[in-house]
Amino acid sequence: MPKITVDGQSIEAKDRQMILQAVLDAGGDLPHYCYHPGLSIPASCRICLVEVEGIPKLVPSCQTPIRDGMVVHSKSTKAVANQKQVMEYLLVNHPLDCAVCDQAGECHLQDYSYQYGRSQSRFEEDKAKKPKKDVGNHIILYNDRCIMCTRCVRFTREVSGTSELYVDGRGHKEEIDIFPGQPLNNKLSGNVADICPVGALLDKDFLFKQRVWFLKNTPSISPADAGGENIYLAHNEGKVYRIKPRFNADVNQWWISDDTRYSYHALSDERRLTVATKRHMGAPAAAQFAHAVTAAVAGLKAAVTERGQGTLYAVLSPMLSCEDAHLLGTYIRSLDPLATLVLGPVPTGQTETFKNSLTGKQTFAIQAEKVPNRKGIERILALLGGPTATFADLTAGNLKVSAGWVTGGYLTNWVTADTKLPQGFTVIQDTLATRLSDSADVVLPAPFWAEKDGCWENHAGKIQAFAAAVPPPDNAVQEAQVFWHLLGHPGMFNATAYRQSLPDPFPATASPTANEAKPVPAFEFAEL
Repeated sequence: MPKITVDGQSIEAKDRQMILQAVLDAGGDLPHYCYHPGLSIPASCRICLVEVEGIPKLVPSCQTPIRDGMVVHSKSTKAVANQKQVMEYLLVNHPLDCAVCDQAGECHLQDYSYQYGRSQSRFEEDKAKKPKKDVGNHIILYNDRCIMCTRCVRFTREVSGTSELYVDGRGHKEEIDIFPGQPLNNKLSGNVADICPVGALLDKDFLFKQRVWFLKNTPSISPADAGGENIYLAHNEGKVYRIKPRFNADVNQWWISDDTRYSYHALSDERRLTVATKRHMGAPAAAQFAHAVTAAVAGLKAAVTERGQGTLYAVLSPMLSCEDAHLLGTYIRSLDPLATLVLGPVPTGQTETFKNSLTGKQTFAIQAEKVPNRKGIERILALLGGPTATFADLTAGNLKVSAGWVTGGYLTNWVTADTKLPQGFTVIQDTLATRLSDSADVVLPAPFWAEKDGCWENHAGKIQAFAAAVPPPDNAVQEAQVFWHLLGHPGMFNATAYRQSLPDPFPATASPTANEAKPVPAFEFAEL
């Protein structure tokens, strides 16, 4: 591999790689605004100019390929003078509103002003003021903060392929705008707020909600569809405030869909199940979680005793983690070796693809399946063996079963007018209240994906781990924890250890970079 020297440090680089990316890959830092590794390189912001021995003028590090033996200086007198001048020009008309700007704390303009700018402003004239604009359903544009890096314009042309944004005007009147009648409403629109290096493009959903230095980021996976987009859950004091993309070259690169970005709203849905219930005198009555679990087990055992083997069924929701599903199937089969395992309903739309409007190359796809783990559940069903059936067979009354354990966990109401479970004892373990939970014999509140550990398998067969970011409601317990205890295992369930205990090929394809949080002790089963 070619080697270059940057400010006295030797760096190994890839052949024909640009200087800036080589430095970033090596853990170094060079100031940059317009450069983004997922977009074309205009070299327009000029703050990344460096001095290269043998070249008589400063060159843009983002656009200059390396060559073996190259010697680069980013802290020479010329390079430092350029950095200060560029920062001074950028701040000439920039408003001093860092105290009220949502980008404060993760703003490159703020950081570089401190690192590379002047300590005092020499500009004494009135600043040019530009109005803020509502450019789409999710994005608001503060034009006077914009530094014209054009990342957003290039994104809408080269990634979403929708080209809503363009550069209008010239000089100090230059600004970002939308074409008339074409608001920024594509399914990837939120990404422009992620890639904006300053506080010009902001997400309305997060506007004035939280200071970013209070937020903690937990790695997770998108629950919105089968794509398996890698994300960070940004949370503080037990509440998720936003979702940001997490780079994965094989899955979603730097981008996520808006469906993923706003999926965390389900955590605070007003229909959230927060209290366990069991049927008493024909009506559901609130119960302690442990007592509701006891009633669920008693009802299932009674059904097997009365009708024999083959009586029970379990609906394994494609929203469950693979660990949840495996433990549920294992437990139901411990009560009834001939129990039928059913893959829960899989809501499906159309696959939406996005292409570079200039080259026609596909850049992103939103998968048709609106659940994250259909393939994972199918893998679990194959691993467990025994009788299986489709959800359509179950609801059509084609199965000779009379008691079952049904799991949900969907982001929205998954029960349709045609959804009818077999007559008999029913346990519902779900996150949101539905018509089925209203009529169930036992209801157990469950956590959403952001409140537990586990893994999902995406449409391409890639198994990826996710971690608990926030604790679930007081009366919600992870499905795996319930079955872990019912199977006689002591202590708290650990998703990583359990996943590693499963036979091949399951753990062989699990993400080696998964960073799981410690299990959240939502409930101790001391009463059982």
